[in-house]
Amino acid sequence: MSYHLDALETRSSEERATALARDLPRLIAHAKKNSAHYQNILADIDAHSISDAQALATLPITRKSDLLQETGSKLRLADMVAKPLAQSDLIFQSPGPIYEIGMRNGDWWRFGRALAALGIGKGDIVQNCFSYHFTPAGMMFDSAAKAVGAVVVPAGGGQTELQASAMSQLRVTAYAGTPDYLKTILEKADELGLDCSSLRFAIASAGPLFPALRDYYEGRGIRCRQTYGTADVGHIAYEADAIDGLILDEGVFVEIVRPGSGLPVKEGEIGEVVVTCFNDDMPMIRFATGDLSAFMSGESSCGRTNRRIVGWRGRADQAAKVKGMFIRPEQVAVLTERFPEIERARVTVSHDGSNDQMLVQIETENKDPSSYEEAVRDIMKLRATIEIVAPDNLPNDGKVIDDIREIG
Repeated sequence: MSYHLDALETRSSEERATALARDLPRLIAHAKKNSAHYQNILADIDAHSISDAQALATLPITRKSDLLQETGSKLRLADMVAKPLAQSDLIFQSPGPIYEIGMRNGDWWRFGRALAALGIGKGDIVQNCFSYHFTPAGMMFDSAAKAVGAVVVPAGGGQTELQASAMSQLRVTAYAGTPDYLKTILEKADELGLDCSSLRFAIASAGPLFPALRDYYEGRGIRCRQTYGTADVGHIAYEADAIDGLILDEGVFVEIVRPGSGLPVKEGEIGEVVVTCFNDDMPMIRFATGDLSAFMSGESSCGRTNRRIVGWRGRADQAAKVKGMFIRPEQVAVLTERFPEIERARVTVSHDGSNDQMLVQIETENKDPSSYEEAVRDIMKLRATIEIVAPDNLPNDGKVIDDIREIG
């Protein structure tokens, strides 16, 4: 059964307010002193005056687009961190590109809380199928498993037959990875006649967990729960035994704001997830994730008392998360700039019930779609179906990324 990682999960509302009044001013003062970015945007802010949610909502927002390390960009990774960059243990690159640091000390990204809530702990073997290459997801769940005392198989992505073989031979008890990749592994195991019945848990992230997919896992005796975070702020929210929303992590303060304004919305109204992360190494104050969600009323039936969100409800911008990787409008622009004959391009993201699908439609006189396959893989880091469209035939709606997946 699941268990609570620590006493923070069951604090009263009064205890949470007291902790926020203590931690917010300290975080802001620390960021202003040690981070060039926050020295700049919070220069006129009295840290001691920011001690509750209402005061926090008056501060400027930092957006993911601010972190893009484009040629000529004024904001660099060294401006965000609150320590000399040479004192970091790890540096990662997310699409954009965006660079983030990481540390090997403890559960630095705080995903251990999500594993504990599912019941993963000592005696478990976690097959970690998140990528260890450039992006931080692999290390996030590696350190999380260590935090709860589990053994890690650092599998990464791909090599599905090898994944299935390892899962069977090592008697793996828990999977960590994107929601749909476990199904691919299990189907390969079935095809090869491999026994993966030891698998009891699945912690899924980097994409929506569709109800049909959860039911498939439950039908195989696998308790699957989802967790939500980003490379920039780490863990944000997670499901416990009770599948009644995602409970906010104890290391962040979350606001739901109206996209484009930064103003908090009413409870239950869908808006953009904005996160303040209490991380002294790389503090994030009012970081806009670009994800849409909404607060739920009341508390989880599992006994945890922090606020809950309904889960992912799309993007505030036109970015889409496909198989754990963000596809951004900037990447579509790179594609069109690379080939002068391309007039416009549009990415459509769908789901066939098991896997995400990506269609890239290209307006061009060139009739050969294979001309662009390598470029799409290089720029977007994913394979896609390429479709040639006659000039002026894509919808004139301003969209370059259209996510048509239905979220259950």
